[in-house]
Amino acid sequence: MAIHQTKRNKHKPYEVTDVAGKLAKGFIRNPLTAVLGVFLIIMGYLALEIMPREENPQMVVSGSNVIVVLPGATAEEIEKVIVKPLERKMKEVKGVEHIYGTAMDNVGIVVASFFIGETKADSNLKVYDKIMQNSDMFPKGTLNPMIKPLDIDIDIPIVTIAFYSNDKELDQTTLYNAVKEIQHHINSLPNVAVTDIKGGHKTQFNIEVDINKLSGYNLSLGQIKQAVEALAYNAPAIKNQTKDNKIAILTVKNAIDTEDDIKNIIVAQYMGSPIYLYQVAKVTKGMDIQNFKSSYINVSRRDGTFSPQIPQVTLTISKLQGTNAVIISDAVIEELELYKDYLAQNGISYVITRNDGTRADEAVNELVYHLVLSIVIIAILLIFVLGWRESVIVTITVPMILSVTLFVAYLGGQTINRITLFAFLLSLGLLVDAAIIVIENIHRHLHSPDSAHKDMDELMIEATDEIGSATNIATLAIIMTMVPMYFVGGMMGQFMKPIPQNVPVALIASLFVAYIFTPYMAVRMLKRPEGDHH
Repeated sequence: MAIHQTKRNKHKPYEVTDVAGKLAKGFIRNPLTAVLGVFLIIMGYLALEIMPREENPQMVVSGSNVIVVLPGATAEEIEKVIVKPLERKMKEVKGVEHIYGTAMDNVGIVVASFFIGETKADSNLKVYDKIMQNSDMFPKGTLNPMIKPLDIDIDIPIVTIAFYSNDKELDQTTLYNAVKEIQHHINSLPNVAVTDIKGGHKTQFNIEVDINKLSGYNLSLGQIKQAVEALAYNAPAIKNQTKDNKIAILTVKNAIDTEDDIKNIIVAQYMGSPIYLYQVAKVTKGMDIQNFKSSYINVSRRDGTFSPQIPQVTLTISKLQGTNAVIISDAVIEELELYKDYLAQNGISYVITRNDGTRADEAVNELVYHLVLSIVIIAILLIFVLGWRESVIVTITVPMILSVTLFVAYLGGQTINRITLFAFLLSLGLLVDAAIIVIENIHRHLHSPDSAHKDMDELMIEATDEIGSATNIATLAIIMTMVPMYFVGGMMGQFMKPIPQNVPVALIASLFVAYIFTPYMAVRMLKRPEGDHH
């Protein structure tokens, strides 16, 4: 016994050479190590709850719609004097990838699509400058060009609601007005960017002009148009195909409340007597008959069958960039609940046809479930290979690593979406490697006869330091395989960017967690084997 004690006193302490051993040595008896572990778990949980959740990753897509109106011009004229010259000028803008032009009666539209990754503000400013510099290229009578930027976050709704009525006698304008009232309140919710109504028919006064009577009074459609414009807030250009010598004028507003307000418009004077509009036209209050766009819905019945097609109005809600789709969609649903009685009184029902918030929330919850399931499977496997104590140690490191990854993603302005979740699942099988390697080497040292005389702290530090260099190189090699994905361009590069952003962070975090917490927990949970080591 005395001889064995002398040998232990003469044992030379292990000299730490790698960062793995230095981290193990610095934290193995540090009282703040446990506090750090708890802090990491809390930090990750808060990041999981605070991070915005959405269906798709955020992508920077820049583009602009340039709309130029030339009243009275045909589609062929618009193409020649508006669209083609505008397309040539758009090609001069730096960063433009594709240009699409559309010509129709009275209006021309040119869409300038920029390369993926181009800054939205800079791209829109370039288009605006180019249009203003060449505004003299448009013919006389052209209205000021309208530039409408493209925004993928606003253009793609996260919630769509279809409103319909089973009452066939319900006026379509009544349905539209009811949805319009709801739209006004939903649009005021926090982080709601744009709301829009699809498939509805607005209330308007329609003027059906009798061409024969116009000839009798020696009048023209231009005179009718000028007379109405003098009273109305907005009247369209009159150059459309007519049926039965009649023409409809759109959306007459402002000083008009009833049909009589329009009927009594004085359009001209003949032999000293005024000529009123009702003498040459029929005025009715109805819907926008020039709008041929309608949408329908089939409602499922209790017996499993579907109802015939019912006219419906769809309300779309888009969110601001980087905001939480789950919170916004929940707020929209709560707002709808306030209008249940109002809709019921008008015989209107609704169905939510799209809810990205619910889908994103379900995806995140499913990820958490699969992560827990994967951790349990790993723990069971390690119980049979190394032992239950070693299994518990490795299992505890997994949520710590994910917590660090989530928190770094939150600081980087990322959101939780299906690609971010895929990155976490991809890294799950890799982030336990370092902890398993460390605990396996500690297990080997504990069962080695040469380690019987070593102190437990020294054994843990030596076992961690031994595999540090090889583990670092192996992890670095895996990280390097992810780096090229970061430089992929185009739409695919933007879509897959969360993978090269999150997987390397998870792997680096796995190294630090393995070197710090694995020896710390092992020295407290593992014991030397009893009996003869040989």
